[in-house]
This record gives sequence, C-alpha cells and structure tokens, in this order.
Amino acid sequence: MKSRKSTVNRPVTSPPGPSLKSPVQDPRKMRFLYKLTLVISGGMFIDGFILGGIGLVMPALTADLELSLAWQGLIGASALIGIFFGGPIGGYLADKIGRKPMFVVDLAIFLVGSAAQFFVAEAWQLFAIRLVMGMAIGADYAIGWPLLAEFSPARLRGKLLAAQEVAWYIGYLLAYALGYYMSSAIEADWRIILGMSTIPSLIVFLLRLGTPESPRWLISKGRVEEGMAVANEYMEEAEIRDMASEKREATSFRKLFSPEYRKATIFMCMFWFCNVTPYFAIATFAPIVLESLGVEDGLSGALLLNGVVVAGCVTAMLLIERVGRRMLAIPPMWISAVALVAVGLLAQVSPLVILVCFITFSFANALSTALTGVYPGEIFPTEVRGAGVGFATAFSRIGAAAGTFILPMSVEGLGVGATMLIAAGICVVGAVISQYLAPETKGLSLNEASAPLGKAVAK
Repeated sequence: MKSRKSTVNRPVTSPPGPSLKSPVQDPRKMRFLYKLTLVISGGMFIDGFILGGIGLVMPALTADLELSLAWQGLIGASALIGIFFGGPIGGYLADKIGRKPMFVVDLAIFLVGSAAQFFVAEAWQLFAIRLVMGMAIGADYAIGWPLLAEFSPARLRGKLLAAQEVAWYIGYLLAYALGYYMSSAIEADWRIILGMSTIPSLIVFLLRLGTPESPRWLISKGRVEEGMAVANEYMEEAEIRDMASEKREATSFRKLFSPEYRKATIFMCMFWFCNVTPYFAIATFAPIVLESLGVEDGLSGALLLNGVVVAGCVTAMLLIERVGRRMLAIPPMWISAVALVAVGLLAQVSPLVILVCFITFSFANALSTALTGVYPGEIFPTEVRGAGVGFATAFSRIGAAAGTFILPMSVEGLGVGATMLIAAGICVVGAVISQYLAPETKGLSLNEASAPLGKAVAK
C-alpha cells in the first residue's frame, strides 16, 4: 500500500529568501494561532450553548405552544437531526469551495437562527429554526477542526484541537445553569433563554471576519503560490516543509471508504459513537436517573457531573501532548465501562456510591471524548478532511439520539441497573475498537498523521 507521500504530483517548496522564524522569534504567528483557536472555540461554545438549553425550557414551551408529544419529540430532536445532515454537507462544501467562506457563513446562520428564536409563535417555526441551527452546528465541526488542524504545528495541534471540546462543554454547562436560573429565579420567557445565544454568535461572527484560507486547502486545489504566501505569513517552517507532501486531488466522499481510508472512517465513527451515546443518555436525564437512584437533589448532581466533564476535558487538553492519544483513548473507556457496571450492580446500595461512580464515569468519559475533537482533524487527508469530520459527526449523532430517546424507555422497561449495564457494554465496544485501531499521532506532522491508517498505529 502506498502512502500519501509517494503520490505527490507537484512538489511545494518555500520561496527563496531569509529563513523563517520559529514561534519564539515571531510571536505574531503565535498570536494568530491563538486567535484562530479562540474563534473556533467560540463556535464550539455556541454549539454547546444551543444544545444545552432546550431541555430545561421544554416544559415551558410545551405549555405555551400546547405541544403534542410528537412535537415535543421533534423539537427536542431538531438540532440533532440538523447536525446529522449539516456535518456531511458542511464538510463537503468546506473541502469543495474552501474553509474560509464556510467559516463565516456558518456563524451567520447561528446569528440569524438565534435571533429568530425571540419571535417564535408556533411549533413548526421553532422546529425549522433549530433544524437549520443544528445543520450549522454540524457544519461548524467539519469546518473549524480541519482549519485549525491545517494551521497548527505538530507540537501544539492536539492541545489546540482538544480545547474545542472544553469550549463545547463549557457552553453546554453554562446554558444548563443559566437556563435553570432564568426559568426558576426570574421566570424568564423561554424565547429569551433560547435566544441568548444571539450574543456570543454576534461576537464570534465579527471575530471570524478576515480569517485567511487554509494554505493546505489552497495547495490541494492547485493554488500553490497563494497557499505558500498564506503559509509564510502565518505558519512555522516545519509545517511549511510538511506541505511539500500535499497534492492536488478532487474532493470525493468515496475516498473515505477506499481501501486506504476505510479503517480510519470506521474507527472515527465508532469511537465517537461509543463516547457520546452513554454521555448524552446520562447527561440529558441525569436529574431523573440520580433521583431514581436516591440522590435527592438530582439537578445539583447533574450540574456537578457536567462540571466534572469540563475538568476532564481540561485535563485531557493539558496531557495530550505528553502522554499521547492512545493513552487518553483506551484506558478511560475501560474505566467508564467499570464505573457504569458498578452503577448497574450497586444501584440500590447507596446514593453516595452511585454519585461517586457517575463522577468517575463523567471524568473518564471526558478524557476520551476530548479526542473526538482531535482525531477527526488529523487522520483524514486535506482533500476530504472536512468530509471525513462531517461524516463522523453525522454517525455520532445516531448515538446521541439513541442515548437521548431510548434511555427513558429502557429505564422504564428494564430498570436503571440494566440500562447502565447496556451503556457499559457500549463503552467496552469503544475500548476494544480503540485498542486495535486508534492511531498514535503525537508529534507527527499532519501529512504523517493522515497517512492511511496503520502507519501511525502503535504496536
């Protein structure tokens, strides 16, 4: 099997002139990199904020709009449905027409959709608005992560990509806490609570204006001189040398399922699915589950668990360039499984024991889930990086939806204990898949990391 480096069509070299400076010598490049990380993190914060607020306002909007059970389900699922379609579409467009235009259009959709929620009068309007916003969320994953990966140096790439998951969870947690306060303490209208995402959307939209196009994408489209100009302006010398391996190639979803990249696609889809399915199930219904297990203040317990998740993501961000990807992918998934098995078998023992088990699960799950913001941007090549991220995003939403909608029925029909054992089994599947397929991309250049899966797998 040939590697990507053996099929280069046109070598890319740095233009003659003085040698490029390192980030220590040129802090301007580092300022750009951190600003880019910030504006992409801003999109992730908004993603989490939008998804985190709907559950708390559902009772109020159900009464106000006189929703049937069908409409409750549709509105609750609207953003997840949108993500399912928006990820692949946004990723394909980012690969086809460029990261830069989609980077701004995506936030414009966030902004318009957020503001439109202030004026909702009927159920179908809210469903349509949140469906479109969900498509923007899915697209944001498939646009922002490739863009950041393509600008980042190998020594920082994992940390900066992991920071995106931190931002997502902070947005989710803040929406959860703020929504609870506004609905209970000041009895704010649900439209105001949902529409609050307008504020961060406007700020991030303005910050994204003027972001340059990815030099790797430009070179992959044959625009070599333009790409090298951007690279010399914003990137380190080592990354510019790595771009010599870029080649001009058409965007095609078929490449994700080619013999070279089929394993990478399977790994990313299953790894993401097995991480988010138990998380969404437990996070969405944490108050109900905790109260059914004897924890009296279920809401406070749920907020605690979400806070632990943020701490877990921050820990992963700080450790990823030290311990590597596989160490954060495999052991935490086994720990998550053990914690959920303990909940399933000890459900009637003690509320304190159950809370400790849920805290353990939340922290361990956050460690591995942080990699869902890292691996997708690394293991797919430039010409299908957006499409690869988008497809894996869509597949993961199947798990998120399953965890959200099947859990209540499972708890009612099988009981909490059996339901937690099923969730533990999903974690075991993720751990086994990670053991065999998770690549170690620590310290690799982006072209090395995105070589056909197998080259970077630790033996």
